[in-house]
Amino acid sequence: MADVREHWIASIPGDGIGIEVIEQAHRVLKQLEKLSKTFKLHIDTFNWSSNDYLKTGEYIPADGLKTLKKYDAILFGAVGSPDVPDHISLWGLILPIRKMFNQYVNLRPIRVLPGLSSPLKHIDAQDLDWVIVRENSEGEYAGQGGTTHDDTPYTIANEVAVFTRQGIERTIRFAFDTASSRPRKHLTLVTKSNAQRHGLVLWDKIFYEVAAEYPDVKTDKMLVDAMTVRMVLKPSTLDTIVATNLHGDILSDLAAALSGSIGVAPSSNLNPTREFPSMFEPIHGSAPDIAGLGVANPVGTFWSVAEMLKWLGEQEAGEKLMKGIEKVTESGFKTKDIGGNADMVTVTEALLRELENSY
Repeated sequence: MADVREHWIASIPGDGIGIEVIEQAHRVLKQLEKLSKTFKLHIDTFNWSSNDYLKTGEYIPADGLKTLKKYDAILFGAVGSPDVPDHISLWGLILPIRKMFNQYVNLRPIRVLPGLSSPLKHIDAQDLDWVIVRENSEGEYAGQGGTTHDDTPYTIANEVAVFTRQGIERTIRFAFDTASSRPRKHLTLVTKSNAQRHGLVLWDKIFYEVAAEYPDVKTDKMLVDAMTVRMVLKPSTLDTIVATNLHGDILSDLAAALSGSIGVAPSSNLNPTREFPSMFEPIHGSAPDIAGLGVANPVGTFWSVAEMLKWLGEQEAGEKLMKGIEKVTESGFKTKDIGGNADMVTVTEALLRELENSY
């Protein structure tokens, strides 16, 4: 019998529905481990949350990031609570992980799953099949800037957008590699270099420098405002998309809504060098308004798990999980946000049955 491959996963459920969907993700991972018999998963849960912050003043303990460093991957739920300002929760938990582990690519596959429909009634499902490559460490989210004369009529706040040749080039190169691996071999640069005349001009310049090394990849360029129109009116003209941190963040949420629901959208925060662990998470947020009701859509989390398994080298398990997700949505096991009436556990159990049948 071949050696069983072992993977160590750090699980951070976080807040709100993140706790619920990650619990269901653990069930799916254990099912895959049992059925596959070729790998073993060591899952350790870290209950870092807004509740901890309110009690202790910190989201991540002093040695927390050092502890995470030894894992092969991180599975993340969501962070955010009505009791904590969003800029504190974001900078207290998920952004330090992305930055410490140099997860400089945020990868978001976007397509309409079987059984789902896009709000764009004029398109066929196959018209919308994209991969968004978002720079994940710089731009307006670099954390540079400050506030002076706070709480006075003269308050000044500035946010410094940071763009470096290294940060831009490594993301654009990843995007070209991604586009080259896809059938259409088409990459669209999202920019705003007509108005942002330094950082985004540098983005454009580096994009076309790298493009010369990929003659097989067709390229085009869109200003970010025009890109929103193209995504809605001409989705079939897009394939792989590369964007800055801020633009990619906004556009990928629009893309998720166009594919049927933000509840089905996955994301991967990747360290392509594999020097540090990568992190996988649904993009839907903590949704405190439905937390604890058992009605959250777990599909975005399951899809993120499929991406995680493939990243860990478990290609077969990742593909079986993805096919299982598609069969579940196609057969009508859907939560309210995608036009169904099933609850979270019902969807999970339907997926577990599909996985049982696939082995």
